[in-house]
Amino acid sequence: MLQYLNRCSQGRGAWLLLALTALILELVALFFQHVMLLQPCVMCIYERCALFGVLGAGLVGAIAPATWLRYGAIFILIYSAAEGLRLSWQHTMIQLHPSPFTTCDFAARFPSWLPLDKWLPGVFVATGDCAERSWTFLTLGMPQWLVVVFSVFLVIGVIILLAQFFKPKRRDLFSR
Repeated sequence: MLQYLNRCSQGRGAWLLLALTALILELVALFFQHVMLLQPCVMCIYERCALFGVLGAGLVGAIAPATWLRYGAIFILIYSAAEGLRLSWQHTMIQLHPSPFTTCDFAARFPSWLPLDKWLPGVFVATGDCAERSWTFLTLGMPQWLVVVFSVFLVIGVIILLAQFFKPKRRDLFSR
């Protein structure tokens, strides 16, 4: 199985599927924000950035999957998924155990060289409250679903990393 996953990681299809999955989740977030009028909080914006990291990993891996770029894409995937998991877990704890001492910031803090909130305010400006549960599906709120999503991405990233140590078998017509 790991040999098969190694072979898949050396093709563009798996990386493009990863990028497409992250893009669909980003579009769903923008649908919630601009159509359903749910206001994203600072934690939502940071989780959105982690999801853009997963999207970036898929695009980097799709550029040249049979070269060293694949390892960079795996690193970006694992890092983004781990950060997204950490952020969504923290956001879940804020929602499930609200406290006046544990709150989120009023505005997202981006580095001065990458002011995403100034460049794309419709995507990266936070206007909501982190403790507010404005949407649920199957009794789970948005950050709880993101814990599941980022956990799946992290498991996929770790398995793909492990698969890199198992070289795919060469298949010939006349070999056994």
